[in-house]
Amino acid sequence: MKVIFLLLLLGRSMVRTAPQSSYGAHPTLPPQLQQQPTAEAKSRFAMLDDVRLLANGLLQLGQSLREFVHKTKAQINDIFHRLNIFDRSFYQLTVVTSEIKEEEEELRKTTTSLKANNEEIRNLSLEINSKINSMLQEKSQLQSKVRGLENKLKGLSESLMPAVQLNEIKTLKDVIEAQERTINNLLKSVREQHDQLNHQKTKIKALEEKISVDTFQDTNDKADDSNSETPDMFDYLTVNVTGVDNELPVDCTDLFNRGERNSGVYSIRPNRSQPFYVYCELTLGGGSTVIQRREDGSVDFDQSWEKYENGFGDLDKEFWLGLRKIHSLASHGESIMRIELEDWKQERRSMDYQFTLGGPQVFYTLHVSHLSGDRPDALCNHTGMRFTTKDRDDDHHHDSNCGKNYTGGSNNRSGTGGWWFNSCGDTNLNGRSIWLRSKGRSLRRKAIQWKCMGTSYSLKTTKISIQRTR
Repeated sequence: MKVIFLLLLLGRSMVRTAPQSSYGAHPTLPPQLQQQPTAEAKSRFAMLDDVRLLANGLLQLGQSLREFVHKTKAQINDIFHRLNIFDRSFYQLTVVTSEIKEEEEELRKTTTSLKANNEEIRNLSLEINSKINSMLQEKSQLQSKVRGLENKLKGLSESLMPAVQLNEIKTLKDVIEAQERTINNLLKSVREQHDQLNHQKTKIKALEEKISVDTFQDTNDKADDSNSETPDMFDYLTVNVTGVDNELPVDCTDLFNRGERNSGVYSIRPNRSQPFYVYCELTLGGGSTVIQRREDGSVDFDQSWEKYENGFGDLDKEFWLGLRKIHSLASHGESIMRIELEDWKQERRSMDYQFTLGGPQVFYTLHVSHLSGDRPDALCNHTGMRFTTKDRDDDHHHDSNCGKNYTGGSNNRSGTGGWWFNSCGDTNLNGRSIWLRSKGRSLRRKAIQWKCMGTSYSLKTTKISIQRTR
């Protein structure tokens, strides 16, 4: 509109210029027209005003166009910037998606391979079983022949036995012994194949859990009968009133000093308490008492306060010795607690702590001081803490019970096991035995973990032992 208006003003100025040229062509005018130059001068001044108005309009138009161009350039630059950000985000998302697909494909291939191996092992076990049955039948036949020969020997006891029969008996005995050795070897092979088959099943189950996020379930949800296999191993033994129990060692260090060198389950009596069974680990460095061991997830560590106080599990496999017994051992003298860890990459680490444990009146308060080790100290936040279980809350987390609720579950079976919690999410060697992917941060707090300064190590096996220093 401004342009049209300016063009109209320009046309008007040109029309006003036309009389000026005609007046220049006829200088002599009639007398009655002698006053026209004054009106012509006024017209010229009006034309100059129009020119100024036109110039101002053109300047405003140029300024408006300039501002519009700058604004348009800024909008275009902003659009290009947003497009660059979108391209980078889309590229990163594409890379992450490709990595996830590659990992999933690799896991599927591994699962397929393991299933094939599982089937081969199963067929091999069936074949070995059939061979064993055949050998057992042959053994039965040979034994019947031997019994027949023995009956013949009884009938010929009054006379000399021919040398041929003696050789036949000797040959049959050798054959029977050879068959027995073969059968024993086959039985050993069958047991090994059976163990390998179970191991393959465990690996397949773990891989299936890694592929499907919805199948991450507690691998410790097993029948409660697994804890009743050795129901008497954690009960206190009867004290012999005759005083014979006074000869029992006070701990595994005392057992080592008496000359015992084979690791295993022994009965001890620290501080003249009731005797009880422990697992003694006897090495060249001395004897130490194992108070906790995690190996394969066969024992559920999500137990009550009573269980953690008295002990549970299997002393030859996975177990918790019991807070009362650990307190008796720690009260006998100065002790060093050794923690041995193994992660899912088969890397092993160990740490040593100066160790004391309070009694039941202070809820078994833990006191540790880091001595050495090849992992960072992750118990610094736990010293001075009381023991907490799913049914007894003594941690410093005021909103919930770390031994019960912080894993996000809605029932007691989703708890993490008892521990000396300071706050939820810290180190817990009695957590759930579950394999974790490196990106499964949401599940890490549920598992056995060693956490220090924000770094968490997911663990496959653990062992805690104490050794009296004096």
